[in-house]
Amino acid sequence: MRVSVFTEPHRGASYDDQLRFARHTESCGYDGFLRADHYRAMGDEPALPGPTDAWLTLAALARETSRIRLGTLVTSATFRLPGPLAVMVAQVDQMSGGRIELGIGAGWYEREHTAYGIPFPGVRERFDRLAEQLEIVTGLWRTPSEGRFNYSGEHYQLVDAPALPKPVQRPGPPVIVGGRGPKRTPELAARYADEFNMPFTSVPQAAAAYERVREACDAAGRTDSGRQPLVLSAGIVVAVGRTDAEARRRAAPLHRPSALPPEDPVVGSPAQLVERIGEFAAIGATRVHLRLIDLADLDHLELIAADVLPQLDGPQ
Repeated sequence: MRVSVFTEPHRGASYDDQLRFARHTESCGYDGFLRADHYRAMGDEPALPGPTDAWLTLAALARETSRIRLGTLVTSATFRLPGPLAVMVAQVDQMSGGRIELGIGAGWYEREHTAYGIPFPGVRERFDRLAEQLEIVTGLWRTPSEGRFNYSGEHYQLVDAPALPKPVQRPGPPVIVGGRGPKRTPELAARYADEFNMPFTSVPQAAAAYERVREACDAAGRTDSGRQPLVLSAGIVVAVGRTDAEARRRAAPLHRPSALPPEDPVVGSPAQLVERIGEFAAIGATRVHLRLIDLADLDHLELIAADVLPQLDGPQ
C-alpha cells in the first residue's frame, strides 16, 4: 500500500509552512505530498495568510525535495487553459526529476470562482471542458518532440502547437481523475487516467465507485488494450492520537461549517487507521491519500509514520 499525504493550504498556510511539511513528509518515509488546488477556504473562517497557487508551490517544492511524489488533488479545469497547463506540468516534472502527478477535475466550488473573477459555467460544460483538457494535455505529452499537435474541439482549438517541453516521465506524468460522479467521471478515468481516486467517503461508497470504474474500463476496451491497469486509491480524512483527547483535538476543525460533502473521517487511534486502510485494500485500493488538517502539526505526521506505516504491506 502506497501512502501519501494530502494537504489543504487554502485553509491557511504559507509557502514556508508547506515546505516544512513536505520536507517532513519526505523524511518520515511517506510516498508523496499532494495538495489541493483552491483559492479560498470552504467556509467563512479566516484563512490567513491567504491562498497560494498550487503549481507555483509545487515547482518550488520540486527543487527543495528529492524523493517524494508531488502533485494535485485536484487541479480545477476551470483555472487554467490546457495548453499552458501541459507546459506547466511538464516543466515542473523536469524540475523534480520526474516526480510529478496531475490530479485534475471539472471544478465545483463556485465561491472561489466569483471571488477571483474566474468563469464558472454549468456542470455539463465544465465536464465537457475537462474531457477536452484531458485529451489536449495527454496528447501534447505523447506527440513526438519534433511533431506538432492540433486539436479542434468545442471549447479549445490548438493549431500547430509545439509538443514541448517534454516531461521526464514518459509518455507523461501520471494523471489522477476522481470524484463521486456516477457516469462521466468513471468514463474519463477509464479513458485518460492512470489513477482513479475516491475522496474521503466510506468504504462501501468507494467499493461502488470502483465497480463503476471497472465497468467503464471494460466498456472502453482498456482491459484488453495493453495499457497499465488503473490504480485505485482512496482519500481518508485523518485525526489520530496517542489518546482520545489528542485525536479529538485534531478533529476539532472538522466540525466547522464547510461546503464539502459529507465525509467519513478516521478519528481515534493509529490502530483504527490501520484497520480502515486494510478495508480499502480489501476492495482493491493500492494507494491512500491521508488528509491531515493542520500543516503545523508535524507530530501527527510522525505518529502515523511510526505507528501506521510499518504495519502496511509493500512500499509506503
